[in-house]
Parts: sequence; C-alpha cells; structure tokens
Amino acid sequence: MNRDQKAAAVAEIADQMRESDAVFAVDYRGISVTQIADVRAMLRESDATFRVVKNSLTERAADDAGVEGLKALLAGPTALTFVRGDAASAAKAIATFNKETQLLVFKGGVMNGESLEASQIQAIAKLPTRDVLYSQLVGVVAAPITGLVRGLGGLLGGLAIALGQLQQKKESGEAPAGEAPAAAAVEAPAEEVPAEDAPEAEAEAPAAEAPANEAPETPAAEADADAGDETTSDNENEADASA
Repeated sequence: MNRDQKAAAVAEIADQMRESDAVFAVDYRGISVTQIADVRAMLRESDATFRVVKNSLTERAADDAGVEGLKALLAGPTALTFVRGDAASAAKAIATFNKETQLLVFKGGVMNGESLEASQIQAIAKLPTRDVLYSQLVGVVAAPITGLVRGLGGLLGGLAIALGQLQQKKESGEAPAGEAPAAAAVEAPAEEVPAEDAPEAEAEAPAAEAPANEAPETPAAEADADAGDETTSDNENEADASA
C-alpha cells in the first residue's frame, strides 16, 4: 500500500468513525476469512460494519476524527466494528459469535464520544434491542387507550342488546307501545280527582244529617199530649162525681 492508498484508507476510516454512534474494538486473532464474512452478515442487520485495519492507520484516523478513546486500545491485532444503528444489537451479535467460537474478544470502544470498557460493552450486549424496547414502549402507551376502547365497546354492546330485547318485547306485545306511557301519564290526574274530593263529601255528610239529631224531641211532645189526655179524663171524672 503506497502513501496515497494509506491516506485514502485513513480518510475513509476517519469518516466511518465520525458517522458511527459507537465503535467497538475487538481482538480478531484466530478468525478465518469465512468467519469474518459471517460476522459481517450478522452485523449488517444492525446497520454495523466490521473492518480489519492496521493499528497505525487506525491511530492516524482516530487523530483526524478526534476519537482519542480508541488509541489506547490499539495494541495487538485489532478489528473495529462501526455501529450506525442499534448498538445493543451489534454488541449482541459480537457477543454471540464470541460465545460460539471463543473469538472476537471485546477490548473496549467509544459511544457518543465517551470511552467504553470491555465490561460495559458486554453489559450493552445484554440489553434488549431497539425494536424490543420500541414495542414495549408502544405497549405501555397503548394500554390505557386499549382499556378505554374496550370499556366503551362493552357499554355500547350492552346498550344495543338492551334496546334489541326491548324491541322484541314490543313486537311480541309483552311491552306496551311507545305512546302508552305518555297516555297513562295524561289520564292519571283525572283518575285521582275523585280521591281528592272524597274527604270534602264526607265532611258535608254530617251537616245533611243534622235534623236527625232532633228526633229525641218527639217523645217529649207525645208525653205532654198524654199528660193532657190524663188531665181531661180526671176532670171528667170529677164532674161526674159532683153530679
């Protein structure tokens, strides 16, 4: 690789560092070309790329991009994973490959300008992926709305069933027609009028029967008449005696 090729490579690596949200440095000793292709295929789903470059070129690129945290990791064979998408998904892919092959050991990295240790990248690999977190967030936000919609649906469904049953009863004659309650409400006061007047009629009854209370005077009159008859008889008897 001549000077111009090295300069082009340094500029390309520096651009990748600037465009990436995270960069993971791994030890790639013992990995085959076929395995590198497999790793690149796994990382492609996370919008990440895997690149093996000389440490000297990586150091120059780090200087150009202002990523000083990577320079301390450039000891021994070092490959870089440039992550532009889901950092957790990319870290999980590398961690899975390492678990299966005992290759690609994390050395450290940077994320959003901050240095990461190997243990921190391993912790990131255990986090849910961005898609999983997004689906969980949507579920949490949509839960109250779903409950409200179900509640309203249940109320409307119950109302519809009640109205349907009432309509069936009206058609079968079990329930009165729609105008019957109104007619009954109009006639009800007329039926109650006699009940309200009844106490007045009862109150007048004693006044009409008042003359009946004078009936006891009749025996007194008869007694006076009898007394008069007796006096007349006595006078007649006395007259007969004098004669």
